[in-house]
Amino acid sequence: MKGRTTLALAATLWLATGAAASAHDTWIRARNPAAANGTILFDLSSGMEFPTLDTAIAPERVARAGLRVNGREVPLLVRGEGRASLELLATHGSPGLAIAWVTLHPRILELTPAQVREYLQEIAAPASVGEAWSARGGRWRERYVKHAKTCLRIGEAADGSWAEPVALALEIVPESDPTALRVGDRVAVRLLKNGAPLAGLAVGMEPRGRQAPLPRSDAEGRVSFVVERPGPLLLSATELRPSSSGENEWESDFTTLVLDVAPR
Repeated sequence: MKGRTTLALAATLWLATGAAASAHDTWIRARNPAAANGTILFDLSSGMEFPTLDTAIAPERVARAGLRVNGREVPLLVRGEGRASLELLATHGSPGLAIAWVTLHPRILELTPAQVREYLQEIAAPASVGEAWSARGGRWRERYVKHAKTCLRIGEAADGSWAEPVALALEIVPESDPTALRVGDRVAVRLLKNGAPLAGLAVGMEPRGRQAPLPRSDAEGRVSFVVERPGPLLLSATELRPSSSGENEWESDFTTLVLDVAPR
């Protein structure tokens, strides 16, 4: 992930200084998933070196955040803002397989031609995007929204609600128990746009292992990986499209899913 410079970056630095910042994925991850007191603490962060916490998300950027266990949803509340992460807190009422998610408010970013070329290469954008950009005279102004999601098991109770989407505009949904992954397993997920399968979208994985080039979702929105290393795993995707308004040329949604992989 190091060296990336595009819209998955620290836009606050860009807008404040007028200079490009290094690329940042944004993710949420539980700090204490086995908490016995019913309270779970999450870190929401952006950074270049997942899973190292780097830059905290400002509280006012959070548009929507929640936790679902056994089909019951509770809010994620801001507990504190550190340098490296925004601390979010949820209190659950029962054990099960939990899904936590965050959607941030939209931001605007402008890129130089050199940054656009790097951006399109990094997200494996279709050739048609570059062609449309060139046809528009090379200006790039984009309205983007970031979504982040993670899965964790609380106790041993059975819970099938993890397989249901949480209504993110762009969402990665696991197709099997996301808390049972071990090294060597194949993890299969679906890409959904507003709840419908999204085909042809490139999906990244950190740490990447030997996954190259980025695989794309099939006609049913499915894509799969073999996980090669134990520890936290970040799946990410970016859906880029021409803007529906005249104010910006482009619109996009960024989405991530954090899983944890156990040793074999």
